[in-house]
Order: sequence, then C-alpha cells, then structure tokens
Amino acid sequence: MDKIWEEMAAAAQAVFRARRISEYVTCGEVAAAVCSKSGRIYTGICIDTCSTLGICAERNAIFNMITCGEHEIDKVLCILPDGSVGGAPCGACRELMVQLMAGNYRDIEIMMDYSTGRIAKLGELTPEWWIK
Repeated sequence: MDKIWEEMAAAAQAVFRARRISEYVTCGEVAAAVCSKSGRIYTGICIDTCSTLGICAERNAIFNMITCGEHEIDKVLCILPDGSVGGAPCGACRELMVQLMAGNYRDIEIMMDYSTGRIAKLGELTPEWWIK
C-alpha cells in the first residue's frame, strides 16, 4: 500500500473525536482525509444536526480542499464510528465528487478496507451516473 494512505489515515485519525457541541449538534463520529492531485491532504469530520443540515466527513474534507484553492481529488479515506478505516462514500459525497470532477471522477481512489488494503475507484462504485 502506498505511504500516502498511511499519511491520510494518520491525518483522519488526528481529527477523529466524537463530541456533542450542543443539544442539537454532534460531530466527529466519522473523520475523512482527501488527497488532492497535488499530494496535499485535507481533513474533515461529520457534523450531524437534528434538522438534516449536517455534512459528511468526506464532503467537509473536500470543501476544506476547495477553500484552500484546490479542486482535483486523487484519493479518499474515512474512519467510521467503530474506528475502522475505509468504506464507500454516501450518495451525496459521490455526487459532489462526480460534479466536481466531471469527466475524471471515475479514477478517484476510495479506501474501502484499510486492514486488507482494498481500494476501489469511484467509477466502480458509480458505474451509471447521470454525468458521463
């Protein structure tokens, strides 16, 4: 497995901390790291609200990347609530990646299971998306 995955896992682990912010908002149950095409790593955590205004960790990390001036994703990794590393992004996260990188989204690598090194391409997870 490429060393970048280790760096991404460490970066996501550094922000992975479940906590309650208010009686209506929790965060940090999921953490994510996104590696841009330039090789920089951006992190994000999930933020959950009682009124569905929250955000997934992956999208939060992508928005962090965009805020810092980049927009091309190379790799995505998440830490799930049970502490395991890897898993498929939800539909909203997939949709953002597809729209952000229309034409190139199929090659984004997703860490599916860090313990086994199983990686999937976003194109495998979204074979028939509305954007070609």
